[in-house]
Amino acid sequence: MATPPTLPISSQSNASVGAASQSQPPIATPAFRAFISRMSSSLRQAFSQRRPWSEMVDRNSMSRPDTLAEAYSRIRKNFSYFRVNYVTLIAFALAVSLITHPFSLLVLFGLLASWSFLYLFRPSDQPLVLFGRTFADRETLGMLVVLTVFVIFLTSVGSLLISALMVGLALVCAHGAFRVPEDLFLDDQESNSTGFLSFLGGAAASAAAPAVARV
Repeated sequence: MATPPTLPISSQSNASVGAASQSQPPIATPAFRAFISRMSSSLRQAFSQRRPWSEMVDRNSMSRPDTLAEAYSRIRKNFSYFRVNYVTLIAFALAVSLITHPFSLLVLFGLLASWSFLYLFRPSDQPLVLFGRTFADRETLGMLVVLTVFVIFLTSVGSLLISALMVGLALVCAHGAFRVPEDLFLDDQESNSTGFLSFLGGAAASAAAPAVARV
């Protein structure tokens, strides 16, 4: 019995498939995984310094400050001691504000995804190709900056974020002014006053490394 003839495979179709796959810039998986791993480990280390919430809301340690100078001194000392709790409180205010406004949440998520896939974690040796046109890195960066400015300052997203930050800061300042810090052990906090926010610098540095290599 004669074997059926094999159908020839068009090299042009393979080339078109390859061009279509290259038109979608993949994310740099090793850099993205390193960024996520570094951020998660830094967050775990930062939250290990969180103070008990019962100590933060102790009613026996609440009193009205007599002067503005005393209120400012209390806020400064309490922020040094409860900084992880305060940042968590501000983040909670932001999260509640975004959850109650799902459209703004989707817009911010789309903006973050655009920066991640199109610039921050895109391999530097693969140009951005959209709609059959190749964009240089500076053009991509310019478009993302314009898009970010438009989303933050020309839509309701910016006012939503600012109002949520103001509410969180107001709660932090109110608690810091009324919480008496005399019973807090602040000596071991002076050397680690920036411990919680240190992960931002490390995570941002690892995220910006591919971007700096392009400039």
